[in-house]
Amino acid sequence: MVNLQTLNLDNNFFNGTVPNWFDSLSNLTILSIKNNQLKGAFPSSIQRVTTLTDLILSGNDLSGKLPNLDRLSKLNMLDLSGNSLDSDLPSMPKGLVMAFLSNNSLSGEIPRQYSQLSQLQHFDISFNKLSGMLPAFLLSLPNISHLNLASNMLSGSLPGHLNCGSKLQFVDISNNRLTGGLPYCLSNESGNGVVKFGGNCLSVDLHHQRAESSCVPVKRKPSGEKNIAVLVGVIAGVFVIIALLACGLLMVCKICCPRGISEQHLLHKAEQEKSVTGFSSGILSNARYISEAENWGIHGLPACRSFTVEELKEATNNFSNSAILGDGSHGKLYKGTLENGTQVAIRCIPSSKKYSMRNLKLRLDLLAKLRHPHLVCLLGHCIDGGEQDYTVNKVFLVYECVSNGNFRAYLSEDIPGKVLNWSERLAVLISVAKAIHFLHTGVIPGFFNNRLKANNILLNEYGIAKLSDYGLSIVSEAAGNCGENGEGPKSWQMERLEDDVCSFRLHIYLNHSSALQYLPEETSSY
Repeated sequence: MVNLQTLNLDNNFFNGTVPNWFDSLSNLTILSIKNNQLKGAFPSSIQRVTTLTDLILSGNDLSGKLPNLDRLSKLNMLDLSGNSLDSDLPSMPKGLVMAFLSNNSLSGEIPRQYSQLSQLQHFDISFNKLSGMLPAFLLSLPNISHLNLASNMLSGSLPGHLNCGSKLQFVDISNNRLTGGLPYCLSNESGNGVVKFGGNCLSVDLHHQRAESSCVPVKRKPSGEKNIAVLVGVIAGVFVIIALLACGLLMVCKICCPRGISEQHLLHKAEQEKSVTGFSSGILSNARYISEAENWGIHGLPACRSFTVEELKEATNNFSNSAILGDGSHGKLYKGTLENGTQVAIRCIPSSKKYSMRNLKLRLDLLAKLRHPHLVCLLGHCIDGGEQDYTVNKVFLVYECVSNGNFRAYLSEDIPGKVLNWSERLAVLISVAKAIHFLHTGVIPGFFNNRLKANNILLNEYGIAKLSDYGLSIVSEAAGNCGENGEGPKSWQMERLEDDVCSFRLHIYLNHSSALQYLPEETSSY
């Protein structure tokens, strides 16, 4: 193992702690252990592997302090995103090219040492707890092209005379506590790529900014007032403790009382914290890929994210009628363009069910785990909810745009130039079979009753088939509820599995007959 140069253990189910013997691999250049279930501290032995060029530990549950990494002088790429690291930002090697530290709990200020990262091109520290001033030098690094500082607690203002780096193409400083104006190099007039700055207290684009009072730090009170505040706080704390004890006793009485009515009984039977697949919300939250998903080539697909209603309104011109692609049983489908130019399809699903926000998010998280090359990629979602936990007006699902037509159009002999030959039809059916097999067995619990219709099988510009409208029953009211007729989860799943198999047989039949003309048209294809 001494001569080992590349160690890749991605997308397995390794648990426990990360081993601490990497310094024994004196020639190691690439270490990648992403998307596992590893916990514990960042292994200190990695600091001594000075031959490393790529270090990827993303998608685990590492926690604790990050050591300084400036000794790794050959490191080009660092990816520690999607963990639970809760330290300050570490010092970095000067030759670093890409650094991904998003979705952790990193705190403190951005180190001044980062001004020396002259080779840095892609820097993502979004969704952390970083505070202090937003350092202007990050925007001026000579090679920086992609800078994401979104969803932190950065404050202060940027100098108006700031000169951005000549290669800067994407900046996201949204959802911080920034005030003042934007430098010219970040304004629309400069034409320097995409800049996202909503959710701050800036003096520009006020429609997407917060009130300035929410971004101004609270001034310290004099010591006398501080002592009074402490005394008041202690007294208030005593009353809070008494109130909590009273509430606790009340809850115990409600639980023990045989006539007590729980929250679950107040809800509709179908709305209890149970998924439409018949599994508990605990299983929903722990749903995982089985090992064969490693073979599907899903690593290049973009990660699923959460969108705001404002972003979707902007993408669809306020959901204008001209953006509607179709209107089916699962709601309207819109075509839109995101701020970075990405073409998307947005499914709007009205919700009349009283899902709790937690339950609905668990369902959407499970849907986001369905990543396969023959499934239309879910890019993100948006929950349009009211003030109450059980008030969800609409759910939006944002998909990649597959705009080269559907399978039905390529079967019709009315358009001779587009009709698929037999080998092409077979390739489409094989692709759909792989997608359905993955939906049934590639995640736990499986997804059944997947609306397998000719209009829901889309072809991209390379002729690759992708199934759309899969798994919608988990968030829509069209789904039946397991157990309502005395059926258990197994019989319910078997029935849905038979639905998918029967639909697939129908598509095989359509490939060998002219029965297509007798099928009803669909109004949407996602």
